[in-house]
Amino acid sequence: MPARIFTLLRLTILSCILVFTNSSLYAASTHAISMHGKPALDEGFPHLPYVNPDAPKGGKITYGVRGNFENLNPFIAKSIRTTARGVWDAAFGNMVYESLLFRSRDEAFTLYGLLAESVETGPDRKWVEFRMNPLARFSDGAPVTVDDVIFTFNLLKEKGRPPYSSRMKFVTSMEKTGERGVRINFNSDADRELALLFGMMPILPKHATDAETFDKTTLKPQIGSGPYIVTRVKPGESILFKRNLDYWAKDLPVKKGQDNYDEVKIEYFASNSTMFEAFKKGIFDIYPEGDPGKWKQAYDFPAAREGRVVKDVFRPKTPASMLGFVFNTRRNLFKNRNVRRALAMLFDFEWVNDNLYFGAYKRTGSYYQGSELSSLGIPANEREKVLLAPFPNAVSKEVMDGTYLPTVSDGSGRDRKVLRQAFEILKGAGFKLENRKMMTPDGEPFQFEMLTTTKEQERLVLAWQRTLARLGIEMTARSVDDTQFQLRKGQFDFDVVIASYYASLSPGAEQQFRWGSSSRDQEGSFNFAGTAEPAIDAMIKAMLVARSREDFVAAVRAFDRVLISGHYLVPLYHLNEQWVARWSRIQRPEKLPLYGYRLPTWWTSSE
Repeated sequence: MPARIFTLLRLTILSCILVFTNSSLYAASTHAISMHGKPALDEGFPHLPYVNPDAPKGGKITYGVRGNFENLNPFIAKSIRTTARGVWDAAFGNMVYESLLFRSRDEAFTLYGLLAESVETGPDRKWVEFRMNPLARFSDGAPVTVDDVIFTFNLLKEKGRPPYSSRMKFVTSMEKTGERGVRINFNSDADRELALLFGMMPILPKHATDAETFDKTTLKPQIGSGPYIVTRVKPGESILFKRNLDYWAKDLPVKKGQDNYDEVKIEYFASNSTMFEAFKKGIFDIYPEGDPGKWKQAYDFPAAREGRVVKDVFRPKTPASMLGFVFNTRRNLFKNRNVRRALAMLFDFEWVNDNLYFGAYKRTGSYYQGSELSSLGIPANEREKVLLAPFPNAVSKEVMDGTYLPTVSDGSGRDRKVLRQAFEILKGAGFKLENRKMMTPDGEPFQFEMLTTTKEQERLVLAWQRTLARLGIEMTARSVDDTQFQLRKGQFDFDVVIASYYASLSPGAEQQFRWGSSSRDQEGSFNFAGTAEPAIDAMIKAMLVARSREDFVAAVRAFDRVLISGHYLVPLYHLNEQWVARWSRIQRPEKLPLYGYRLPTWWTSSE
């Protein structure tokens, strides 16, 4: 054999060995990672597309929120829903703590470098490696290191709240790979999304975090790597953040045009009405509005008439969130899905929309309505049928063939046809009317309690209550304060509760925390309905292992069909728009990202 041919053959064989025996050798380190497809922005991009990179720095902003707070640590189970806003916050930004990677809100699910300057993973995503940015610093000047990453993940495993703690059960080992690299190896149960989820985990300073007391509530300002420092805390009333003048990431592409205020204050209010009155007086600066009646009629005050308060309308390209009255299926009364279906039919959306909301809302029928992920009005395709075949009773015929729609009434609030249909369903489940009272199969009155926290919720619930009463069903609306409401939700101590499920274009592991069997009895989870169904678990798994967009869409649609068919809640309504009022000194970028407006990209003009 000629020497040249022998050399070429040897190099070819060597290349094959390198490729097929070690996946890490052909998994290139990159500036970004996407759940499906490729990142939209190439390495070296100047800034995210939805910011104003020249936004002026300075000034102040005050946000208003309802409720209170008793804890500055957002990562523990105690006070899970009464943690101070802004410290680690999806709406206001992660002002104190940061993650390894930064999520772009103009793509379905793509992360770019932040504390980690690059990320690497294999084709099966059974491991992920992050390379730390050498510039990364905590607010006290200490570098953010691999040791901080490993310390954080171990601490969250032991004392963190879900989902941070629950993700750690998929980790087999963590190891340093050089001075700035950390590799996380996953077990065989890990899904393809996990590599991204670890990129979104917070990183705590090992030198400034007391592991012994970490699971205790605290009002002591914490050290993080974010753009702001907590400088004043009034428990339950307000929290003040001031810019870290030495913030390490201010010139990174993912941070250009963001974190524009010198000072951010968050004020807490006991009710929506007092909060709105405070906004009108200029006590805080931005008011996201969700009430069509108020949006149409309540903004006729002097500052709005004079143009000092501006009303903005945004149209994001994301699925509508699912808002509904959620049945606690841990209760015997709600274990039968036909019973839940009948109760859902008795919510007269047409009457409510016309009489309470000026006809502004659209009825919600799907958990991903308004996107390609929705199954509403679409027959199941072959991919979906294969996924659902092992669970022949999980999806009803009308949902499977795409003809399902939520019940439509005549809008009278007493549609006899709907009442009759609901009664026949209940009768088939063993219920009966005695002296105008609906009785359960056990001979007990059909009665339950609904939790509310606001006057707006009470008004809505009373409309449902009136229709239920026409069939002899007694529903009591119980108003509680926000602290008690969150506590009872977290402990699943309710019959029916109102809840909203945010929908993204890349649903994944968070669905386990909302609907998966593993979260049914996990206190503090968002599995309010108490679902523990094999079909739900299987569809979530199918979403997480999907590699192609076609397989992913099929899995989400199949998941949507299972949830719809289960009638776990009374689907309410949604807007196709986002409404936000702001004082005119607060300015915003022209470009709207895929997921809607982003408050951290706004800024203030001259005082």
